[in-house]
Amino acid sequence: MKFENKRAAGIKSSPSMAIAMVAKKLAAEGHDIIDLSLGEPDFEPPAHVAEAACEAIRMGRVRYGVPAGMESLRQAIVGKFKTENDLDYTVDEITVANGAKQILFDVFLATLEPGDEVIIPTPCWVSYGDIVSLHGGEPVYINCGPDAGFKLTAEKLEAAITPKTRWLMLNSPSNPTGAIYTADEYRALAGVLERHSHVLVVSDEIYEHILLKGVPFASFGLACPELRERTLIVNGVSKAYAMTGWRVGYAAGPKALIAALNKMQSQSVSSVSTVAQAAALAAITGDQAFVGKAAETFANRAKIIAEHLGKIEGLDFIPPDGAFYAFIGVERLLGKKTAEGEIIADDTAFASHLLHRFGLSSVPGAAFGAPGFIRLSIAASDSELDGACARLATMVRSLEG
Repeated sequence: MKFENKRAAGIKSSPSMAIAMVAKKLAAEGHDIIDLSLGEPDFEPPAHVAEAACEAIRMGRVRYGVPAGMESLRQAIVGKFKTENDLDYTVDEITVANGAKQILFDVFLATLEPGDEVIIPTPCWVSYGDIVSLHGGEPVYINCGPDAGFKLTAEKLEAAITPKTRWLMLNSPSNPTGAIYTADEYRALAGVLERHSHVLVVSDEIYEHILLKGVPFASFGLACPELRERTLIVNGVSKAYAMTGWRVGYAAGPKALIAALNKMQSQSVSSVSTVAQAAALAAITGDQAFVGKAAETFANRAKIIAEHLGKIEGLDFIPPDGAFYAFIGVERLLGKKTAEGEIIADDTAFASHLLHRFGLSSVPGAAFGAPGFIRLSIAASDSELDGACARLATMVRSLEG
């Protein structure tokens, strides 16, 4: 019996989640696996965050919430944008959802008509295009390779815009490349967008605080204030506060757009868990020392990875400026043979062999719209990163031809 409609049947499960499930299954079967497939901090959130959640439970603050999110949390988010990004929003220009992913799901659900186009620079996060397609839109992928610093240029943006273009999707710092747009680079894009008033902008800034090499973060909203009424800024507590499982994301944008997102939420999940919101409120308003310490930890890990990868012949690697990933070029190794005589035809085959023969789980670049790469998460202990790079080096040395 067939259950899925055409839209659902055309969507694949998240590649990174699928690979992580395979890695977990292999580990459960007794295989020695280092899993660097998922982007998830490997330490616990600040103690006062967990205590705030417990206090909410003890005080009985466990009822339904409102679709937009608790007003106290939205007020705190207003304060965050003002203090950290020099951006002025009101409470009714803020919404809270079950992770940043739900924000994206709701915005495309609420705004796309069949055939509307969404420009997505690649490499990009694995779910952007599928979420667009699920809601009847057409993802328009623009290749932005290493020669461009993995970033969209004004010229490529201009060439991609059509009368059907509805949104431009931006992500900085980037998953998977760690690239960070400068304010000047954003302003160059804004120069194009000012000539195309029908195009809206989603700026995914979830990795805002994960800076690895001293390259400053620039918010699209601050760099391009003239596009304020056409911009949705997406963020959340998952990465900065190691709160991935709490599922709290938030967005800031024009009041009418936020109202549309709240309507989508009211008819789907109703609201975010009030306990999780209490924890997010504590994270945003509490001591921020954790955020800086976590970023420092990731920066040190990025140095470890860069040192190791620089010694492995055949790999191409640009050290990331932000986020917590290593995006590694394996193009020069494709076509080689394994010790068993199998040809490594593409990055998917490379990642599969790396996992099943050498016990290291990665995500192939094809999942990010960038064949010829693999992504490793550096959100792991120093010893795991050392071991992962050793396994990668061993695999590369084992290839023939």
